[in-house]
Amino acid sequence: MEIILKDDVKGLGYKNDLVTVKSGYGRNYLLPQGLAMLADKSAKKIVAENVRQAAHKAEKVKADAQAVADQIGAQVFELPAKVGETGKIFGRVTTLQLADALKSKGIEVDRKRLSFDQEPTAAGDYTATLNLHKEVKQTINFRVVAA
Repeated sequence: MEIILKDDVKGLGYKNDLVTVKSGYGRNYLLPQGLAMLADKSAKKIVAENVRQAAHKAEKVKADAQAVADQIGAQVFELPAKVGETGKIFGRVTTLQLADALKSKGIEVDRKRLSFDQEPTAAGDYTATLNLHKEVKQTINFRVVAA
């Protein structure tokens, strides 16, 4: 089943991409959730025209994403967590806490665009990936410290 994505879908594609998926996934999840539309002849023409018109806007969005990535650079952010005597974390460190740490430095990001490369389980240094744009990804270094 060919569909056109209306929004970014993790692991599948980005907005306005033409992708082929199994019919059950498209019919039972993507279409009802409003994440995609059927890729018929007229829909393909409409999307092509929209992409052409939005090309110059997309360049500005990419430049803004690159500016945020440059602002993050190689900074190391500290995330406080309750830590036991052995160094293990009580509870979890979440992307929301990392987004808040970025916000405290004046960098606004959506927590849904963050993903940990390795799930933090103990105090120490970790990395996360920030997906700012389909062509701009930034690695964020953070340290989990005892609170």
